[in-house]
Amino acid sequence: MKFARKLNLFDATMIVISGIIGSGIFINPYVVAQTVKTPFLILVVWIAGGLIALAGAFVFAELSTVMPRVGGQYAFFREAFHPLVAFLHGWSLLFIVQSGATAAVAVAFAEYLKPLFNLPDSFVTPLAVAILLGLAAFHALGIKPGAMLINVITFGKTLAIAALIVGAFVLTKQSGITFEQTTPPDLKSFGLVSAFFAALVPTMFAYGGWQNLNFVSEEVKDPLRNLPRAIMIGVLCVIAVYVSANVAYVHALGAPALAATKTPAADVAALLVGETGKKAISFLIVISTFGFINLALLSAPRVYYAMGADGVFFKFLGNLSPRFQVPTAAILLQGALASLFALSNRYDELLGYAVFADWIFFALAGIALMVFRRTMPKAPRPNPAPFYPITPVLFVVAGLGIVANTFVADWKNARIGALIIAAGVPVFFLWKRFGAEKK
Repeated sequence: MKFARKLNLFDATMIVISGIIGSGIFINPYVVAQTVKTPFLILVVWIAGGLIALAGAFVFAELSTVMPRVGGQYAFFREAFHPLVAFLHGWSLLFIVQSGATAAVAVAFAEYLKPLFNLPDSFVTPLAVAILLGLAAFHALGIKPGAMLINVITFGKTLAIAALIVGAFVLTKQSGITFEQTTPPDLKSFGLVSAFFAALVPTMFAYGGWQNLNFVSEEVKDPLRNLPRAIMIGVLCVIAVYVSANVAYVHALGAPALAATKTPAADVAALLVGETGKKAISFLIVISTFGFINLALLSAPRVYYAMGADGVFFKFLGNLSPRFQVPTAAILLQGALASLFALSNRYDELLGYAVFADWIFFALAGIALMVFRRTMPKAPRPNPAPFYPITPVLFVVAGLGIVANTFVADWKNARIGALIIAAGVPVFFLWKRFGAEKK
């Protein structure tokens, strides 16, 4: 049984945009402002993040046509390196990146929903679990209903962010953007470089997500045409939104006020239209976090399906529903595990490892592209990465820089994240041996 190709170019583009625009653009700018401090560096970090995201888009756009297989990076790593590398990607996705991040975002969804409906604190965790399990069950009904929901949410939240940006420039008379001091006096040489890479971590967390489309590549119509186009269109739209939003934040609030608040978008909205604006942003964050959860439960289970189909993980995960043509067991596993993390109150710790783990495998994707250029020179490449090999090399260097700086700036999370990934090595070999004996 095969997947059904039901996603058109618009569906695919909305998956890319929805995978990137979550809660990060509403919250993370204050972390960047605290780290680099000046308006100039704040905007440089977000532009640099956009350029890295664009390099990543070029890399994944080419990979999507060379290897348009279910599971995305899992398939890239299996063919370019070794099944162990592919397994470790799926392992970290299940136990760090996707489950922890999805649980954390589900709790954030419930936290923002609470004041809008005057819900008691005791409702937060049950509501988070209910939304995770409910959406998992919804996606078990097929990919098209979930894609339609993604389209509506993504289009709506992008328009709302655009309205906030325009309002910030139209209604704010005095600008907080000044470039009199480009770098803070307390940051020099290595300290400035370290601060820059530290600020890139929350920035790239906000920009991350373009890889989600590759997970569902076997469900996209005309993949050689639509996969690369959707990735490029989606990432370019997000870069425009993110850079414009941060220009608007600094313009309306100024760098010191941006660094001092954990709710920059809500503060700008309150500045423009009072308490109503603040509530509107809270509602927008609810919608945005809901959209992230929706996509996470749609996309990542395809990786676990590929692992099951390859015999390196539970075999039942590699089955498709005869009626709905989706990996029902893998979807339900993702929903159940994210729910357990939400109940355990350990999701914030796993979220701390997510960027570290994600960028290890993003860097490996750039290396995989270079491997395929050598081993598969005649593979279809309707949209090859421009300026090869500069583009993938810059993407790899940026990824490794973020990973290395995590060891410097956040040794605890980097160490634990590395140990969780390493724990997958013996599991892989034990599973392979068990599978071989069973045959």
